[in-house]
Amino acid sequence: MATTAAILLSAGESTRMGETKALLPWGEASLIEHQVDVLTSAGLSPIVLVLGHQSDKLEALVGSRAGVECVYNPDYIQGRTTSVKAGVRALRRLQRTHSDAAAMAAILVLGVDQPRSRETIRSVMDLHGDGAWLITVPTYQGRGGHPVIFSSSIMDEMMEVSEDTLGLKGLVRRHEAQTQWVEAGSPELLLDLNTPDDYRRALDTLA
Repeated sequence: MATTAAILLSAGESTRMGETKALLPWGEASLIEHQVDVLTSAGLSPIVLVLGHQSDKLEALVGSRAGVECVYNPDYIQGRTTSVKAGVRALRRLQRTHSDAAAMAAILVLGVDQPRSRETIRSVMDLHGDGAWLITVPTYQGRGGHPVIFSSSIMDEMMEVSEDTLGLKGLVRRHEAQTQWVEAGSPELLLDLNTPDDYRRALDTLA
């Protein structure tokens, strides 16, 4: 049976937040623990966690979880796309070393600073369905949200993204005709914790 893998991006320095976003409290755990728990409970496998800034501290929190593969991106300061490529590279390695594992049909990409519930993750996976589309972008009231799901058939192209070509956004534009933008009905899809104000508003939403 084909599976959906996940790349969880948690390498940045959290400059605008002023403290490490992955360590912020979220519910009864830290944000990084919440995200890993949600992806695991939603049935994603494997989950590649891409680390950079404070990697040792973050890996100590979740690195021993079953199904979680932590990888360090030494180039994280150069931008998010370097972490995307580190995640895809890890998935390729896992495919080679686990030949008996289920085939990987798709890759869900999410930032650690984009907290989601299990229900939201599952709804996006269901919308992507059997892979009739190369890319699925969930929307809320016409605005594109996260996570985005990519067919594993374009892994090679994911390895070529760069900051200059707008990263994964540029890849979505390239495959516009094979991308579905689909209303998913949840404002949670737009949560993105970049600043202290973003975090406070998100906590209000959670409450």
